[in-house]
Amino acid sequence: MKKALPQCSKKACWKEFSTMIRVRDCLRTTGCSSWGLCITCGKRYHIKLLQAGHFVPGRHTANLFYEQGVHAQCYNCNINLKGNTLEYRRQIIKLYGEGVDQEIEANDKKTIQYKKWQYYEMREYFKRRTKELGGMQCQNHLS
Repeated sequence: MKKALPQCSKKACWKEFSTMIRVRDCLRTTGCSSWGLCITCGKRYHIKLLQAGHFVPGRHTANLFYEQGVHAQCYNCNINLKGNTLEYRRQIIKLYGEGVDQEIEANDKKTIQYKKWQYYEMREYFKRRTKELGGMQCQNHLS
């Protein structure tokens, strides 16, 4: 009898991915895992007020879990300004170099259908990455 592979939903996988992205970017921008800067407007927010915003939107493309195309963004830039894409492009190029923005756009043409066991494996990977990032908890990081 074959043992069933562990399974996970897309939503549960996204939750871990989003946490990892926001912790990564908080640490990258402030050195603290509790506070971070929005990639597009540069304003400081508590991690709970940041979202994992996509440079190229799309829930069914290869960009959904593509780390270079997802960064901490405030609600205003991510939702109200629909990603604030011009500034997002500038920041992607600044962070990763020329051409990465075009790679991310090319991913938009690729559709990926994950199996539930693949979501499980990715979720576990994102959990490990978040734990590895660790970081300093800053209670009063107001400066």
